[in-house]
Amino acid sequence: MHKSAIIFLAASAAISAPALANIPPAVDAMLDAAIAGGDEKEVDAIAKFAKSTNPDAAKDIDAKVTAFKAKLAAAAEAKAAADMEEKRSAGLLENWSGTGELGAFRSSGNSSNTGVTAGLNLTRAGVKWTHNFRALADFQRSNGVTTREQFVAAIEPHYNINDRLFAYGLGQYERDKFQGYSARYSVSAGLGYKVIDNDSITLDVKGGPAWRQTQFVAGGSQSSLAGLANADFAWKISPTITFRENATAYLESANTTLKSLTALDAKLSERLTGRLSYQIERNSNPPAGLANTDTLSRVTIIYGF
Repeated sequence: MHKSAIIFLAASAAISAPALANIPPAVDAMLDAAIAGGDEKEVDAIAKFAKSTNPDAAKDIDAKVTAFKAKLAAAAEAKAAADMEEKRSAGLLENWSGTGELGAFRSSGNSSNTGVTAGLNLTRAGVKWTHNFRALADFQRSNGVTTREQFVAAIEPHYNINDRLFAYGLGQYERDKFQGYSARYSVSAGLGYKVIDNDSITLDVKGGPAWRQTQFVAGGSQSSLAGLANADFAWKISPTITFRENATAYLESANTTLKSLTALDAKLSERLTGRLSYQIERNSNPPAGLANTDTLSRVTIIYGF
């Protein structure tokens, strides 16, 4: 709820509350000022102090605080209902939010160089459905020769079965000529579960069958069934520092891919975040002559919108 709305409702609660004769005027004025501020913790603290110094007025002080909290709860419920209706009636291009990412990378493995990285993450949260879109590109060109070109884009819808269990779908496209493939397509569907979901720590896991097709730079292609497993972890260490870990495994007979992305985010302002990240990708059976492990270290600035 916007702070101005809270203040308005709190002030109206104070004005409309019946006069309680047992509360001394000075104490009553102090409570009214706290209520007008709209901070429940502050109101509780002042009410506790007021009751300790004016025990005869404790019952009336409790009544005034209860009336204030009831008004706030009703306003919060009304806002939640309005938000739900807004999500339910939103068009396909509405209710999207996200981040843009720009910075530099350092790679090792099948290519060893420094270049530019850029990414985009979009999320649309509905009543039951959540749609996620992400794209990330790493590019480096030196003396007219491209020495790094990696691109990945994915769309992932979630259907919330209940507060923790969800079904997911995934469509993903990748290109990395220095790992030996000009295109790699992945499709998956399955179930996920929010193992931990609180203000400080979140942990989501998901898994299901997958289909992958890889088109090789040297020619030819390969299609196979696979299993997908993913864990997404975030820990808000402080109001400005967040640690993230995302691990994905594509398990197939021809080539198993393991990918891990570790990141540390530092909030610089309301919309800007600095990120240090390290990614490692291992393919069990890469094309002949290529290394099976690639790493990327990135330093980026993220803008939220």
